[in-house]
Amino acid sequence: MPGVPRFAWLLSKEFRELLASRAFWLLLLMIGPLAGHGFITAVDIYAEASGIHGGPAALSQGLSPLDGMLVPTFGAYDLAVTLLFPFVAIRLISAEKASGAWKLMLQSPASVAAMLAAKCIALLAGWLLAWTPGFAALVLWKLYGGSLYAPEVLNLLLGHLLRVVLSAGVAVAAAAIATGAASAAIATLGFIVGTWALDFIAAGRGGWLQKLASYTPASGLRIFEQGLLRGSTVAVTLTLGIAGFALAGIWLTEGRRLSTRLVRSAGLALLLALTLWGGSLLRGTWDVSENRRNSFPVADEAALRQIRQPLAVTVFLSPEDPRLMDLDRNILGKLSRILPAVNVTYAAHTRSGLFEAAGDHYGEVWYHLAGRQAMSRSTTEPIVLDTLYQLARVPPPVRAETGSVTAAGEFPAWRTAGHPLAVEPRGAAWLYYALWPLAVVAAGWMYFRIRS
Repeated sequence: MPGVPRFAWLLSKEFRELLASRAFWLLLLMIGPLAGHGFITAVDIYAEASGIHGGPAALSQGLSPLDGMLVPTFGAYDLAVTLLFPFVAIRLISAEKASGAWKLMLQSPASVAAMLAAKCIALLAGWLLAWTPGFAALVLWKLYGGSLYAPEVLNLLLGHLLRVVLSAGVAVAAAAIATGAASAAIATLGFIVGTWALDFIAAGRGGWLQKLASYTPASGLRIFEQGLLRGSTVAVTLTLGIAGFALAGIWLTEGRRLSTRLVRSAGLALLLALTLWGGSLLRGTWDVSENRRNSFPVADEAALRQIRQPLAVTVFLSPEDPRLMDLDRNILGKLSRILPAVNVTYAAHTRSGLFEAAGDHYGEVWYHLAGRQAMSRSTTEPIVLDTLYQLARVPPPVRAETGSVTAAGEFPAWRTAGHPLAVEPRGAAWLYYALWPLAVVAAGWMYFRIRS
């Protein structure tokens, strides 16, 4: 097939362009110490919680490699994809536009879609190379004797990969529309800051605003960090990333008037809105965490599935109240995965809850189900579930030592078993602060020397 060698040539060209980018080598140079700092700090804290040097050990259910090591280590990649990676993606477009090479590329038999696809693959390959320090952390953790649960690891990596696809799409679209690299960088950072502002404004407000904020890059990644695989988040994030490349294709095609580009951009925006709306309706959610932190006990889930009516919840808790976080994560988030519909109304009048009037019902949570309602001030899982069973006239599951929940309200051992690890991060500092920077500098020096 003649198209295959042509696309292979495009890939080879984009890889060379990526390696010729000093921004990419700077990304590689910085990601090692960033990931290493996160890993070393996480292992030290994990060891202290595990009782290293004879100290008291923390509760076993709090010692999870997902929270204790994986999320802090790969948190460096979230920082890098926010502040460093966009400049790498922008350069692949802006440099060719500034030098006139893009106009020459348009005269080749390759289509704009093929050229953008090659750039996307090259960016993803470069990011996988940047994952090397993160993979080294996984190896070191296993060598130390730590435990890793494959579904948790793969799910977290998927979340970070989708984050990269979205960042690349936004950066490429900005580079295609803007007249220069600096303007594209400002537009990309403006998009990121805008999503942060949306997260802050929507916190605890409910409705469509909070629904929209749940798909921002930070909120979407947080879902994967909790051990959840949500189909709607995957669909929306992937669609936004692909739409960024599609928008870049509209603006990079030469010979079109500005009005034509604007009309096609508006059509793409309409198609994107419909696709995002359809993707947000996907209800598939899977708890891939080892301790099923995002799920109720099996017996309770079976009982809750007997409830077919929608649940309405009115919450009189402010966004800064820690009880609201417990309620959202431990109760409402789990219920939304099981019940047909969960409609939450946040009725607090202030953001901190310190100045609520005495008659504002602050601290109350009202549950409306099947024409009946009940109020509870508790955010404890068994108490809330008992309230729902009473409203739905559903018999609660047996709560014995062999059941889903013990009489004291504690979960059985298989769900609370943690993975303590009282070790020091031996050799990690040498690897991340010395060997990796030296290897990157040596590789970059050799490449630019050979290229020159």
